[in-house]
Amino acid sequence: MLAAWMARCGINARIVDKRGTKIYAGQADGLQMRSLEIFDSFGFADRAWKEANHMIEMCMWNPGQDGVIRRSDRVPDVPVGLSRFQQIVLHQGRIERFFLDHIKKHSEDRIRVERGVLPEVMSFSEEEFNDHSIDTYPITVKLRHLTEEEAMPEQSKASEVSDGLFRSNLAADDTDDLIRQSVGKEGTAEIVRAKYVVGCDGAHSWTRKQLGFELEGEPTDFIWGVLDIIPITDFPDIRMRCAIHSASSGSMMVIPRENKLVRLYIQLTEIKPDASGRADRSKITPATIIAAAQKIIAPYKLTYEYCDWWTAYQIGQRVGTNFDYSSRVFLAGDAVHTHSPKAGQGMNVSMQDAYNLGWKLGLVIRGIARPEILKTYQSERRRVAQDLIAFDHKFSRLFSGRPAKDVLDEEGVSMEAFRDAFVKGNMFASGLSVDYGSSMLIAKEGSSIDQGDGTDVSSSYTKTRVVGRQELATNIKLGMRFPNYKVLNQSDARPWHLQENLRSDGRFRIIVFAGDVLFSTQKSKLEAFCDLLSSSQFLAPYLHRNIAMLTVHSSKRTETELLRDFPEVLHPFDTRTGWDYDSVFVDDESYHEGFGDAYNGYGVDKEAGCVVITRPDQYVGFIGSLNEQGWEGVEGYFKGVLMS
Repeated sequence: MLAAWMARCGINARIVDKRGTKIYAGQADGLQMRSLEIFDSFGFADRAWKEANHMIEMCMWNPGQDGVIRRSDRVPDVPVGLSRFQQIVLHQGRIERFFLDHIKKHSEDRIRVERGVLPEVMSFSEEEFNDHSIDTYPITVKLRHLTEEEAMPEQSKASEVSDGLFRSNLAADDTDDLIRQSVGKEGTAEIVRAKYVVGCDGAHSWTRKQLGFELEGEPTDFIWGVLDIIPITDFPDIRMRCAIHSASSGSMMVIPRENKLVRLYIQLTEIKPDASGRADRSKITPATIIAAAQKIIAPYKLTYEYCDWWTAYQIGQRVGTNFDYSSRVFLAGDAVHTHSPKAGQGMNVSMQDAYNLGWKLGLVIRGIARPEILKTYQSERRRVAQDLIAFDHKFSRLFSGRPAKDVLDEEGVSMEAFRDAFVKGNMFASGLSVDYGSSMLIAKEGSSIDQGDGTDVSSSYTKTRVVGRQELATNIKLGMRFPNYKVLNQSDARPWHLQENLRSDGRFRIIVFAGDVLFSTQKSKLEAFCDLLSSSQFLAPYLHRNIAMLTVHSSKRTETELLRDFPEVLHPFDTRTGWDYDSVFVDDESYHEGFGDAYNGYGVDKEAGCVVITRPDQYVGFIGSLNEQGWEGVEGYFKGVLMS
């Protein structure tokens, strides 16, 4: 994800991976709605959507009074109507392929994953950290190029099927061993000078250890196994997502996958951690995992002939004390938050960490945005990680706990409580509840300290601070991702999801809700606002190049004309390509797809309109009125973000 941003922003970047090959089986598989919106903004959501299995319904199976499991409930897999996407499942190797193709295309093959390359030493020139000029490279990293044998992770002897135990928290990290083995070898090392370093290097993060940062939290005694199999079974809901609680043999989650595969998350009640707190992974094999599954799913039968991949892990929730070091070295994903995988959050939240950071780095490196915006990465994403850990702490314990026998069973888990936790947690799991706090990038009232993770990001924008007017667009929430409704292109009447036009190309958007432009007073307001916009000396270097314009009006499409009713700044002219016909939209009825009713959906007045600024990651930064006061807010917002 981070490399995709670097490719899109034209940044000279390297991405190194100590493993010798990409992933071909297993690992993460769930894609939440927000991740698919992000994929769509890069242009490859359709590839995932076509190949994946679509998750529509969640079935809950619980023991009755006789101890026999029965289907007790059905609920939608995700809340209805939140996004134009739903949750899908597809193995991580394919998702990596979509990214690799995108990176190759947009970097003209300059950025590649360099495999079998291990960082050995990182050092800093801290006196240069505050100098973000073009010629400053304050970080030095020594890289070691591994042999093919060194780059291949050790596999379990328990099965001929590939496993992911080497990546799980049941296995020790092999980085230090690889570094020791390579000491003294000739011709395999190189020195790299860098402006920034980002560690996306997992729970055992080498980068985190170099910085001396910690993960805070604790493991549990719950051990789970994972199988990717083509099941042979009489269980009726094997192609549904299922949460199965048995009376006394533990719990299991069923995740139907692509190509007839099914992923089973299986509680291993007979495997316990030792005195060191870690389970003996030699006791965990596909045979022990499927045996545990057969006990949970009884009286139904479950076997398999084909296993694609397997692993095991110990549930624990931990979050990093720091996500960055002096706005120069950053940590993302499992390097700063670890948790159970059953809510489908690991890959999604990790990608969204990098999605948040990538455009900020890109714009700072290119001299477009102020370096101070990099401080918002920890403030925004560590708060999300803290919320994730709290959610997973509750959900994983409800899932792993023994079902309550009756209302007097205080030690057992209430199945009604589990259902309520799943339904309420679904909004969080979707990725759509992320709400970033006040900063130079989010024009909210209140304290950045209280609304983030405790990091103070306010000192650098106090003089230019503006506050948006949430009441002008009640359903476009400051600090949250811009929601989606259908609108029509003014010039050709084609219906579009408005969100589709917020492409991940590194540009901010000024979205002008122009209101009823056939009303003379409103048209005068729009023209006056656009005059201020096009005459701004501060924004002149950025407009269209780094700040794109989108317009949505509420007049009848057939009574308005692009060139007659809308100022040129909203659809600029190019001597080679002519007028821009793809930036002005109307909230009107489509011939074939009905009426999106976008103004009502967004909570914007159809006559007065408003103006909204979205960041390059589609999150809402500012809302203001379509007048001089609103214009001052727009210019003030960008003066706090962009270089003068």
